Amino acid sequence: MLFDNLQGLLRVVVMSLLAYAGLVVVLRLAGKRALAKLNAFDLVVTVALGSTLATVLLIQNVALLEGLLAFVMLALLQWAVARLSIASGWFRSLVRSTPRLLVEDGRLCAEAMRQERVTRGEIDAAIRASGTGRIEDVGAVVLETDGSLSVIKGGEKPLTLLRDVRR
Repeated sequence: MLFDNLQGLLRVVVMSLLAYAGLVVVLRLAGKRALAKLNAFDLVVTVALGSTLATVLLIQNVALLEGLLAFVMLALLQWAVARLSIASGWFRSLVRSTPRLLVEDGRLCAEAMRQERVTRGEIDAAIRASGTGRIEDVGAVVLETDGSLSVIKGGEKPLTLLRDVRR
C-alpha cells in the first residue's frame, strides 16, 4: 500500500511546512552556535532536532505545538550547556573534548594518532590541503574538538597557540 488516505498525505505536507518554518525560526533565534561545527553535544542536539522533526511530521498524535516546544527546549539546553561551558572549566571538560597534537616539528606522534584513530593518510591530506608539501615543514597538526585537523606551518617559534592542546 502506498498510503492510507489523502488526508494523511495532506497532513504531512502542512505539518512539514509549519514544522520546518518553526525549526528555522528556532535555529535563527538560537544564534550561530546552533549551526557551528559540531562537538559531541552539538551533534546530539542536531540528531535530536531531526528526530523531533520526523516525529512531528509522521506521527499523527504529536501536535505541532508540542514539536515546536521540543525544538525550543533543545535550543535552550544547547544554550545552557554553552553558557555553563564558558563559566565552568569542570563542566567544559565534561561536555567537550580537548584538542590533541598529532604532529610536532615535522614528526608524527604515533601514540596520539593511535589513541585518536587518525591515519597517516588523513594527516597527509590535511597537510596537503594547507598548501604544504613536506611534513618536515609542519610545526604542528592538531586534531580539533570538532574533529577537523589544523595545520600550523613550521618556523613560527614558539607555537603559543598549543597551550591548551593535549600532547
